[in-house]
Amino acid sequence: MAGLYIHIPFCKQACHYCNFHFATALTYKSALVDAICKEIGQRKDFFGGKKTLETVYFGGGTPSLMDERDLNKIWAAIELNFNVEKNAEITFEANPDDLNIDYLKILKNTPINRLSIGIQSFLEADLHYMNRAHNALEAEKCIDDSLEIGFENISIDLIYGTPTLSDKDWERNLEKVFSKNINHISAYALTQEPKTPLDKMIKIGKMAAPNDDKMENQFKILLQQINTHGFLQYEISNFAKPNSLAIHNTNYWKNKAYLGIGPSAHSYDLKNRQINIPNNQKYIQAIEENKQYILTENLSVDDKYNEYVMTRLRTMWGINKIELSDEFGLDYKFYFEKELKPFLEKKWVIENNAVINLSNEGKLFADKIAATLFKI
Repeated sequence: MAGLYIHIPFCKQACHYCNFHFATALTYKSALVDAICKEIGQRKDFFGGKKTLETVYFGGGTPSLMDERDLNKIWAAIELNFNVEKNAEITFEANPDDLNIDYLKILKNTPINRLSIGIQSFLEADLHYMNRAHNALEAEKCIDDSLEIGFENISIDLIYGTPTLSDKDWERNLEKVFSKNINHISAYALTQEPKTPLDKMIKIGKMAAPNDDKMENQFKILLQQINTHGFLQYEISNFAKPNSLAIHNTNYWKNKAYLGIGPSAHSYDLKNRQINIPNNQKYIQAIEENKQYILTENLSVDDKYNEYVMTRLRTMWGINKIELSDEFGLDYKFYFEKELKPFLEKKWVIENNAVINLSNEGKLFADKIAATLFKI
């Protein structure tokens, strides 16, 4: 089985915190869709033969800026070049302001069976701070409409730690999601990414910066509320009801191969990592003229070990020391155990039957712990 990711690099406007590749002008949308379809055909043998897809994920950017023709054209290219498993998970990222009843009906007539909705917050002050395109009313209505149309598998994105979000309002945001009987939540701490509008405005004093103490406290509130409502924290930022884990993203964390299509999309064949050129016009031109548009990074054993540590440490499956030894050898296992020792003593990590997991306290320092365990 394998996963396919389609990157749709368009947005109505730039969210202040975002550092993903996208464009706000839709001038090249039609040409971009044609290029995506052509790339799907060019890379149909990426997995070796006509591989069966277990997951398809439309991400971005904002896939919900695609019209019915765009979606049908891309899906036809997928079915022409790949086998799609009968019960494949097919996820579609969408913004609340795009999910009106008419558009939801279009989506319902496609193979899409899972929505990932970028709510971020149900509060106007938060949405304004983040420069989101939707308002609080649309944030709630799109969920109700999606459920009414018949989408049962829905994931909601939330962001905490904004200067405009009190602890009480964060609890209200979570309760709002729980009240809708949603089965998956992705919750992220607001980060000040370099070169984003947020970063620039904080530096010149036009916007307040995220507060670490607030983010830590709201993360703890999140863990308590999630546990109370029967969700599994299967990755630091991802929470699901039993049997509702996101298959596509889980495969990333479990080191399975995936193919990324579109400008800036990443691919992984278990040996090498690839990235498509992160420029819409250059990508389209390269596809049209059959020129090179893929950069390849050959992964060393150290690279693969670091990837394993970084991804698995963040998940409920943790790092299995026996698996680590079998995959990378005893030298890596001994190195890992030596570097891990201080975190065991601090109780930031827990060992059970040779499996290493982060404690709730350790989850606050996941990146620091992983960086210490890396081989450089």
